[in-house]
Parts: sequence; C-alpha cells; structure tokens
Amino acid sequence: MSLAKTLWHENSDLAQTALEHPFVRGIADGTLSLENFQSYIGQDAYFLRAFAKAYALALARCPDPGGMKLFADLLSGVMEELEMHAGYAGRWGVDLSEVAPNAATLHYTDFLLSTAAFQGTGDICAAMTPCMRLYAFLGSSLAKENRADNPYGEWIETYAASDMQDLAETLENALDRYAHDASTARTLYRRAMRLELEFFEANTGAGSQGH
Repeated sequence: MSLAKTLWHENSDLAQTALEHPFVRGIADGTLSLENFQSYIGQDAYFLRAFAKAYALALARCPDPGGMKLFADLLSGVMEELEMHAGYAGRWGVDLSEVAPNAATLHYTDFLLSTAAFQGTGDICAAMTPCMRLYAFLGSSLAKENRADNPYGEWIETYAASDMQDLAETLENALDRYAHDASTARTLYRRAMRLELEFFEANTGAGSQGH
C-alpha cells in the first residue's frame, strides 16, 4: 500500500467523524442554516486562498520539472475552486471582501503556510492532501443520498465530481513521490485531518462569525 493510501487508512476514524459531523449532515439533508452556510462559504474562500499560496510555494520548492508541472496543475485546480466560491458567494449573498477569518480558519491556514514556507515538498504534500482527499470522500459519500430539492446539492455534486477525485489522486501521487520521512508525513497528515474537523465545528454554530 502506498504512503498516501496508508495515511488515509490510518485516519479513517477522523474521516468517518467528519462524515457524521452535524455540519456535514446539515449539508447532506439540507437542514444547515443559511447563516451557517454563508459563513462557511466566506471562511472556505479565505482558506482556499492560503491553500493556493501553499501550492505556489510547493511549486517553487519542487526539485524537478515534472513536479513543477504537477503543482502548476493543482494550483490551477484550486483557482477554479475559488471561482466557484465566488459564484456561490454571489448567489448566497456573501461579500468575500469583508470576510474576517475565525480562529479555526487561522489555525489551519497558519499550519499550511508555515509548512509550505519551511519544510520540503513531501511535507507540504502531507499537510495538503487530507483536505483534497477528505472533500472528495465527503462529496462521493453524500452524492449517494443527494436529493433534487437539497439547497446544498450543488456543493455536494461539485465535490463528488470526477475532476475533484482526480485532483485528490494527483496530490496523493505527489505525496508518494516526494515524502521521504514517513513519520513526519504521518504527523502532518493527522494534524491536517484534525484541523478539518475544527473547521467544520467552527462553522456548525458559526452564527455571525463567519475552513
């Protein structure tokens, strides 16, 4: 089993906790409050801008041309996701220019950017892969129960789409290619998975607070 698959398997407990989290269940059945979804969209857009910067740093630190192309493609994918969020924001009445990050968002973005700034390519992949794989997992899982009248159905279908699965697999391949210290990768991966849960928790009862 590859390192990426091993780490995902080792963190299956947190993935299942995420799938059963009240925030995710609220998206699944359409009962998440509009206010909380608006808050989530703003926080996630802030998070994704940091995620894009981490990809850019990984590209700059990458030791070979093939990897540079890989990270350029991943960066392009997250920029497309940001465009999607801009569309969501417009439809759901969220002004992304006025979003202030909450504590959970800052914890996660600080973790990503410090890892990307000071650690190697493999470590950057270990910190970033959980987000991609978890969202692909949530999307494909929730799509099985998605209903036509679910107000958040578009969100589910976006993360269930094959291109999201492909991006997650691309990043996993990079993790396998560049991670040389399995112990460090394991620590970073677990930390990112926990930060994902903190992100969901912050947006479950977000109210006016505003991933």
